[in-house]
Formats: sequence, structure tokens, C-alpha cells
Amino acid sequence: MFKGLKELDLEAQRRIAAFYFLFPMIIALFCVAAWPLLRTIYFSFTDTSLTNLYGGEWIGFDNYLQRRELSSGRVVWRGTLADSAWWNAVWNTVRFSVISVFFETLFGLMIALVLNAEFKGRGLVRAAILIPWAIPTIVSAKMWAWMLNDQFGIINDILIRLGFIERGIAWTASIDTAMTAVLVVDIWKTTPFMALLCLAGLQMIPRDIYEAAKIDGVHPLKVFWKITLPLVRPALMVAVIFRALDALRIFDLIYVLTPNSKATKTMSVISQENLIQFDNFAYGSAQSTILFAIIAVFVALYIWVGKVNLSGEGGR
Repeated sequence: MFKGLKELDLEAQRRIAAFYFLFPMIIALFCVAAWPLLRTIYFSFTDTSLTNLYGGEWIGFDNYLQRRELSSGRVVWRGTLADSAWWNAVWNTVRFSVISVFFETLFGLMIALVLNAEFKGRGLVRAAILIPWAIPTIVSAKMWAWMLNDQFGIINDILIRLGFIERGIAWTASIDTAMTAVLVVDIWKTTPFMALLCLAGLQMIPRDIYEAAKIDGVHPLKVFWKITLPLVRPALMVAVIFRALDALRIFDLIYVLTPNSKATKTMSVISQENLIQFDNFAYGSAQSTILFAIIAVFVALYIWVGKVNLSGEGGR
């Protein structure tokens, strides 16, 4: 009985100690994340402007959807949910996220499988493959902007010399090619991140399983589909959700590489324009709130449908 009380006291002490360690982080998260989010949600229900942040009046859901009847009797709908530019940004964001995450996961897994094999210079190759991811996004965007330039870019020069095109293409300026250019740059930069996470999952697979499969004469493709892929799936699912979160809120790459392009304008970009450039602060706050809601719903559905375990407790 006394032993049980002692163990209970020890468990209580551990919980109290854990609380004291986590309390500063909770306060910091509230200050830098929760409070700005709550303020943004509040601003979305007001007519606040950037020049008068504390003088806005409550207007309800007008920034989201507003019904107005004109003098002619015709009814028009205004607000974010009735804005064609907003839905174009939503479509651009979803398309960018799906395509970029798919190819980054595919290429990342392929690279991770290569890096997981034993060969000379493996450490050097692992370090080199992370270089694109280590380069700051702004630097990468400006570098690729010059490479994709229609007059001075090396990409057009190589394609012209190889005979694939006759004259330079304005990759980032043309509506037809702007999204492709952004996708290429993002896949080039972020694939190493996916490869790193996939490699971490591959490193956790026991080597004994592969040795047993080799002794039994199992074909390498069957080993991949029946052993490697199922065992690396938990790490792969977590990697996809982290990358999808970044893709859904993409801003810096598009803002630098293809500014003011309707073909690549995402939810984050159009929200920033209304918040800062156009001084539609309340309207931009509504768009930011919807963006947060979309990401939250996506993450919840992904975790529920994919049965992603984020507790770190394995199969328990």
C-alpha cells in the first residue's frame, strides 16, 4: 500500500515537473500564435482598416458573404465567398499543393531508397542532396528567376541549343507556364526535405527482414511493395502532412518568382495583398481566417482517413 502511494507521488511529481517545463512554451505559443489568430478572426468580423486598427466596428459576416439589393431590384452577393479572385486563388493553391506534394513524395522516396543503400561516398552524397533545401527560399526564387528569364536565362539557352524551342520563353510571366515554373522550383527545393524524412523511416526498418527475404529469394520489387512500403508508411504519412501544410500556405516563393500573376496567386498571396497593399485589412483577415479553416479541416480529415499516429507511441 505504501509502495503504491510512493509510486503515485512519484508520478504526480513527474506530471508537475512536465507542466513546469511546458508552461513557458505554452505561454510563448499563445503570444506568437494563438493571440494573433484570435485577433485575426475578430478583425474579420469588423470593418477595421490598416490605418485604424482599433477603431473598427462590428459588421458581422459581411466580409465573408453579404447580400445586397440594388435600386434596380437585382440582388448581388459580395464578400470573400462570392469573390471570383478568391476562388481562383483557392484553385491555384489546391492544384499547387496536390502536384508538388505528389512529386516531392515520389522523388523523395526514390532518393531515400538510393541513400539508404550502402556505397562509397554515401555520407557526402547525403550532405550534397540537402543543399537545395538549405538554400533560403528567397535566394532560390531569385536564382531561378534569372535562370528562367526569357532573354538571359540559362534554361532557355540550353533548350534553344538543343533545338527544343526556337526562341526564349517567359516562363514566369506567361499565364500558360507560370505555374509550371513555380512547381519546378518548389519540387527542386523541397524534395530533399521529403527524402530526409523518408530516409529516417527507412533507417528504422530492421535489416534482418531484408536478409530473410534475400535468403528466401524474394524479388526486389516484391520486397519493396510487401516489406519496405508498409513499414515506411507511418513516416511517409507524417512527411506528407508536414509538406502539405507548407504547400497550402505557400507565399514567399510565388511572391518573389511570379508577382501579380493570376495563374499562380494563392490564398496566402491574395490575403497579404488585401491586408497590406490594398488596405482591406478586415477583408484580408476574413481570407486569412478561411485559409486557416481550410488547413485545419484538411489536416483533421487527413489524420482521420489516413489513421496517422502523431502520438509517438507506436502501435500502443
